[in-house]
Amino acid sequence: MKKGFYPKLAFDGIRKNKKMYLPYILTSIGMVMMYYIIIFLQFSQSIKDAVQSSTVTEILGLGSWVIAIFSCIFLFYTNSFLIKRRKKEFGLYNILGMDKHNLGIILFWETLIIAVISLVVGLAAGIAFSKLAELVFLNLLKSDATFDLTVSSQGIGLCAIIFTVINILLFFNSLRQVQFSSAISLVKSEQTGEKPPKGNWIFGILGVLLLGGAYYISLSIKEPLQALTLFFVAVIMVIIGTYLVMISGSVLFCRLLQKNKKYYYKPNHFVSVSSMVYRMKRNGAGLASICILATMVLVMISSTTSLYFGEEDALAIRYPREINIDISTLDTDLEKNGQMDNIISDIKNICKNHDVKGTDAYTYLNGMISGMITDNGKVETDINRIDNFSNIALGDFSSVYSFIFIPVDDYNKIMGTSYTLKDDEAIIYNYRNNSRYKNNVISFNRGQSFKIVKETDEFVIDTNAAISVTPSMALIVNDIDNATKGLTYNATTAQKIENTGINFHRYYCFDTGVSPQHQIELSKDIANYLDGNIEKYRADTSSRMFRSSVESKEQNRLDFFGLYGGLFGLGIILSIVFIFAAVLIIYYKQISEGYEDQSRFEIMQKVGMTKNEIRKSINSQLLTVFFLPLIFAGMHLAFAAPIIKKLLLMFNITNLNFFIVTVVISFAIFSLFYMIVYKITSSAYYKIVSGAKEG
Repeated sequence: MKKGFYPKLAFDGIRKNKKMYLPYILTSIGMVMMYYIIIFLQFSQSIKDAVQSSTVTEILGLGSWVIAIFSCIFLFYTNSFLIKRRKKEFGLYNILGMDKHNLGIILFWETLIIAVISLVVGLAAGIAFSKLAELVFLNLLKSDATFDLTVSSQGIGLCAIIFTVINILLFFNSLRQVQFSSAISLVKSEQTGEKPPKGNWIFGILGVLLLGGAYYISLSIKEPLQALTLFFVAVIMVIIGTYLVMISGSVLFCRLLQKNKKYYYKPNHFVSVSSMVYRMKRNGAGLASICILATMVLVMISSTTSLYFGEEDALAIRYPREINIDISTLDTDLEKNGQMDNIISDIKNICKNHDVKGTDAYTYLNGMISGMITDNGKVETDINRIDNFSNIALGDFSSVYSFIFIPVDDYNKIMGTSYTLKDDEAIIYNYRNNSRYKNNVISFNRGQSFKIVKETDEFVIDTNAAISVTPSMALIVNDIDNATKGLTYNATTAQKIENTGINFHRYYCFDTGVSPQHQIELSKDIANYLDGNIEKYRADTSSRMFRSSVESKEQNRLDFFGLYGGLFGLGIILSIVFIFAAVLIIYYKQISEGYEDQSRFEIMQKVGMTKNEIRKSINSQLLTVFFLPLIFAGMHLAFAAPIIKKLLLMFNITNLNFFIVTVVISFAIFSLFYMIVYKITSSAYYKIVSGAKEG
């Protein structure tokens, strides 16, 4: 056989089917490009220098895995459209004397040509746009950038490995479909209708139940920890439920339309509904895929946008003042011996040496312990049970609290109030808990009971509560030693209890009014002072475990920007990838169905159907199913909003009104984009159908 016969045949096959292959090749190029860019960003020295932490690298590393896995799944999915379209051609080759071995060689060359084009062009585009992506990413991180162009050897190597493996798998999958089909079945593949799935009602009801269960989880979750635990469970339920409802429900929907005689027996509706029934199983799967991709885009864009634009508020919650000092022990001996006053006095002297007055300062003592609260107001603080979350039922996570005891004198100084309390009374403040405390009394497992005289809505949040995944309850009490005595001392022996689970913290926080760099230098000097005197204070008192931390808002600002900006950047990258995928599925759905419907509309025209009626029929068919994914995506997003809001609380995003606005705007923009895609692809569908009749 003439040299180069098979490569030429493969190239001609791609060229002659360019309407099918060109979008696929462009998408493959896009996948390679996006994967290279995210690897480039992951290993970018400029980003590492800007953030100086591993947060962004870890986020981008996760994103690279998501793109790699999704590329494999999606390219397998879209490749099936191509093979189905080419089966008739391969069948003709087989009938004309070309055996399956020869067909395999053609498939090999087609796969190789597409793989080489995708890798070469994709890497070239990735290298060309990588610097732009880096500049955008550094801007999200609030950092300056250099304009030197670099090439990532890691990106090139990983792209080559990942997409070579994917294309090898695609080749064997294509080969399998051709090798195990007869020549006749290949030729008639396009005329083979798909039977509706059996047990439509059963699958449909199961799908509805799964969606209902996922929606219930989202609506019923009260605490961020529950949201974190059950979010992925709800996601899996939504994905499976959507596919079942779309596949089964679409068939049932078409049958209902057929039973509606006034609707069905009209020229434009008769043809469109009959055509939909013919391929509804595949149609439903495609619509479900579009719906899931649309939902993923909307969730990522709305949530990461809320994170990015709410990072300043989150930073303020995490660090109430510019300098935040936490001195912790397992008891209050430092307070009793006056050593804590000496420490704070020394810190003030350090501030004076830096010409810092320390404005808007506040200080307070607290005792913190974890516990589980029951419906009747009983609190279990057994550390062995609380720390082992695997022994806690999922429904009990909402009952896990961080309990914070605060002296009423400290509270009055901070809030400008004048409350007085008895030893058995308490004022409570709930943080990250939407519901009010329902009981009049709260009792701890070792005998402490407090009558709740007031539930306040205002207090400063300490840094430990701000980073906790569990809700916090502050109990403002008359005397912290009396309030926590049963938690720290054995009632029988009056001896201190080891490993009680309670820690005492003295917070001293203040603003400086100086430059960011000056703030950082001051915080370092205070930290050095505390680190150098830990052993001295331990020796002077009987205090157990003396620890300290000094946090500067400015020193940690870059870490915040790295986390929030990194998630926003990753959300944009993944959204672009998923939009690519959704558009390609929509395109292939329209094109493949256009070729399948050519003969049907040609016959209908011969029996008297006008071009205007054909267009109406096409619009009826497309409008009936095309906007179902958008409607379902909007419904998924609406029910997902409550659980997303809880997850955002873990990142200290409390401006939930902004989140709702972001959700609405994201859906509106995506809907406009979706309609544009609908207009373009429906025109392509009509051209294919009408082109057959004109020819």
